[in-house]
Amino acid sequence: MRIVYDVSPLAHPLTGVGNYVRGSLAGLAEAAAGRHEILAFAPTSLAGRNAIQQALVGIDVELKLVPLPFSQRWRDAWSRLGKPPLERVVGAFDVFHYSDWMYPAQAGGVRATTIHDLVPLRFPDWVTPKTRAMHGAKYADVARTADLVLVNSEFTGRDVIERLGVPAERVKVAHPGVKEVFRPDGERADLGRPYVLTVATLEPRKNLATLVEAHRLLGGDVLLAVAGGTGWGDQPELRGPNVVRLGFVSDPELARLYRGAAAAVYPSRFEGFGIPIVEAMACGVAVVASSHESMDEAAGHAAVRADPESPEALAAAIEDALARREALVPPGLEHARRFTWQAAGEIFLSGYEGAAP
Repeated sequence: MRIVYDVSPLAHPLTGVGNYVRGSLAGLAEAAAGRHEILAFAPTSLAGRNAIQQALVGIDVELKLVPLPFSQRWRDAWSRLGKPPLERVVGAFDVFHYSDWMYPAQAGGVRATTIHDLVPLRFPDWVTPKTRAMHGAKYADVARTADLVLVNSEFTGRDVIERLGVPAERVKVAHPGVKEVFRPDGERADLGRPYVLTVATLEPRKNLATLVEAHRLLGGDVLLAVAGGTGWGDQPELRGPNVVRLGFVSDPELARLYRGAAAAVYPSRFEGFGIPIVEAMACGVAVVASSHESMDEAAGHAAVRADPESPEALAAAIEDALARREALVPPGLEHARRFTWQAAGEIFLSGYEGAAP
């Protein structure tokens, strides 16, 4: 098979969606083992081209990156116009796997995509107007044209079936994998005092304001360390003697921070999966996770769960995790070992093969 995989999201710093795009493509290449041709494709800016090339280092795929000024406008126009078909740009193919960023028409072959969550549909106030418009158009295209929809959790799969009307037989679950950098052995960060770590882009859905209040209820025994880039919307108050704002950090630095933490806390209101929960477990850290059902698969039975809307519940859960660290770490390590990108890639490949005429 010749598989064309849209890697446009890799033009931006890698967070949840970008990490899934890169990881699933790496897993797909590993599962294909040279038996299929895989083309990583993106119309992108010059800066985006450099970022994508860097992100794909070490992955055995061909690259076709088309440099365009105002590339997002070109992708939007191409998707909405429905022409020319993708074959005019990349040649004939058997599978086209498109991202959140564009959905150009194709003349033939399997049409596949990934849906990471339905936040823009379910909670439109939690995203920007641009994100609402982009994802709303993509969801309509998925319901109308997709032969195969890959999702990152059973929870997201149910959402896609129930809310978009996609037939269940077209939906396949491919849980995200854990990068090799996230492991229990290695250097540990030292922030001068014991700390609890949270990892999130600063936006309303991540619920950091409630976590800050929960941390205040703990007194001054532990620091709150916040890793993640600035997002949008009202920003939580992250100043004070016991709060450390770390900003966006690299994967190796994030692994150091996980390993050095007394506990990791993920208080999000809603996720497609919640990969930081599993990353923290893979680094040998006790984890507190939101009790929302969208994070059940990531948390398994290895995390302390808490109502994300209750500072008191979060504070009590953090205290519990700190007290039971030695009991929580072993099942967390075992749970994290279930999630590999090769397994995800095998599901992608079998899905393509099953959808082919």
